[in-house]
Amino acid sequence: MSAELRVVIVEDDLGVAHINREFVASHPGFTVVGEAHSGTEAVALIEELKPDVVLLDFYLPDFSGLEVLARLSAGRGSRLEVIAVTAARDLDSVREARAKGVRHYLVKPFMASALFERLDEVARQYDTVRRTSRGKILDQRSVDVIIASTGGRYAPPPKGLSDATLQRVHLALQSAGADVSAAELAQRVGMSRVGARRYLEHLVDQGRATLTPRYGGAGRPENRYRSSS
Repeated sequence: MSAELRVVIVEDDLGVAHINREFVASHPGFTVVGEAHSGTEAVALIEELKPDVVLLDFYLPDFSGLEVLARLSAGRGSRLEVIAVTAARDLDSVREARAKGVRHYLVKPFMASALFERLDEVARQYDTVRRTSRGKILDQRSVDVIIASTGGRYAPPPKGLSDATLQRVHLALQSAGADVSAAELAQRVGMSRVGARRYLEHLVDQGRATLTPRYGGAGRPENRYRSSS
């Protein structure tokens, strides 16, 4: 990504807000610029800071997170990317969220990797928009990236792999800035080469990393991995 996306966190529970802030801050493509703990604060902060992304809880002390979206100025609300992070799982809430343009929905409690998956989706969507000139006719893939949320892709790591370690490996791969081998990644994270390769292969299976064989001298080619988000 060419620039970090600016995030406002809307969450009434201070402890949860702090955890979400840490999650977002650890993603290389995003920076937290503000935090609101009520609907009134949220509306004012979003209008003032003009963030790219809002992590939005629905249950707030004065009015709901969905009402926050309704109270934003028309231009501001239409340009926001909203990730719902809420315990609300009833059909009416989900339908209303969808009607208000919420394309990313996480039901509490959730694992860090699930939030990272949504952040990766948002980053891909913004990158596609930034690379596309106005007036250009889009192909189906570009439309899908911009319009559709692929949140259903997330799956817990297979037996024997830790979600927390998977997050560390993915972060290390993103921050590498170039393709790396399993041995190089293992050194960055502080784990065995075999273990790093298992996590990297899982990321490849999820579509969150790519694998490219590098052919050199005699012998088997070296597999190189790169983050795809």
